[in-house]
Amino acid sequence: MNPSSQPLVSVLTPVYNGEEYLAECIESVLGQTYRNWDYTIVNNCSTDRSEEIARRYAARDTRIRVRNNQDFLPPVASHNTALRQLSPTADYCKLLFADDFLFPECLEKMVALMEKHPSVGIVSSYGLQGNEVMWTGLPFPSTVVSGRDVCRMRLLNGPYIFGTGTTHMIRADLVRSRDRFYNESNLHCDSEVCFQILKTCDFGFIHQILSYTREYGSESVTTRAGRLHTLEAATLYEMITYGPIYLSAEEYPAALEAELDDYYVHLAHSVLEGNESWNFHSKKMAEFGLPLDQWRLAKAVLVKAAKALWLHPKRTIERLLTGKSVVSGRLGSVAAGQRSAAD
Repeated sequence: MNPSSQPLVSVLTPVYNGEEYLAECIESVLGQTYRNWDYTIVNNCSTDRSEEIARRYAARDTRIRVRNNQDFLPPVASHNTALRQLSPTADYCKLLFADDFLFPECLEKMVALMEKHPSVGIVSSYGLQGNEVMWTGLPFPSTVVSGRDVCRMRLLNGPYIFGTGTTHMIRADLVRSRDRFYNESNLHCDSEVCFQILKTCDFGFIHQILSYTREYGSESVTTRAGRLHTLEAATLYEMITYGPIYLSAEEYPAALEAELDDYYVHLAHSVLEGNESWNFHSKKMAEFGLPLDQWRLAKAVLVKAAKALWLHPKRTIERLLTGKSVVSGRLGSVAAGQRSAAD
């Protein structure tokens, strides 16, 4: 088939200091079995050789172009800026992060599914992270499900099948309809946008590994998110925000209560782990408009502390003695207050 007769896929890569893996990322687009694509690399004020690498490839293939942000942007804002570079004639949008790459049949398989099922707004697939296959897919051989059904499944503690930005292909008109495609205040915006878009369209899934996501270093945004357990806060936010939309009046209160039970377990972890995590989650509770239930938290802390002492007695005691735990910090404040009163 003549590539020009195929639907156009716009591939978009935001990059900041990504010289280590950027060439591999670009090569994966060049190696696609599907040929009708254009590719925009958006450089977010990199201080390394990222722009040089991108421009070298752009000089060799006219389908590749390079854009520079005038000012440095935070990660999600940079992603939104990249998405605004979507080609005006594109039928489909494929975000690809600069640390990641696509397997050769990715675009071909995704376009085929979306062409066959025009009701699908987002299609995802399995991804590889290191040596681990990521995401739970739809029950095989199902490839299309109602957007509302997949969101309900997620909210009712079903498997996480949305994937991430690199695993998604999205109908271009859905991207164009939103000036800020992602919520820039949410580190897990790739999950939230699925809840927003799937109100009016279906979700597609391909039962193949079509992308590779890099395992991140200790200073990455993703690693920090894991350390602070930001996913748990995002899951609670999704329940509060989208539960009333997708769940019935009878389902929502029970689902919210179950989500709060899980969240207080993670709050207890934050109390024992340290002030950075505790401060993050305290702020999130305030943003959600949820008062802190002291008794619920105390119960969760006691259970968590007992398990920690049983499984990791030395580490837990050290954290208390060195003041790295929120608990020890509070005990120190009490002691200081008692000394002040005595003086």
